[in-house]
Amino acid sequence: MIKILKSKAKKASTAQPKSKTELLVGLLGRPSGASIPEMMKSTGWQAHSVRGFLAGSLKKKGHAVSSELDASGVRRYRLAAMPVGA
Repeated sequence: MIKILKSKAKKASTAQPKSKTELLVGLLGRPSGASIPEMMKSTGWQAHSVRGFLAGSLKKKGHAVSSELDASGVRRYRLAAMPVGA
């Protein structure tokens, strides 16, 4: 019985995000943002699915996404600051 309790405690401490949306919002919320390959690796989605998520699902939820090229030429996406009146 003690082994079962230890096992449950370990699982609770390593809880993962509830959904892929939450996972991607977390990645995009980082100061460095996230690239398409990073988002593909974390979700298991193909590139067109990640781009569709950025263009559709996030906008429907009220998030604005910005993108820019980093010093190495990789496009990085991050959640943009929303205007004060929005």
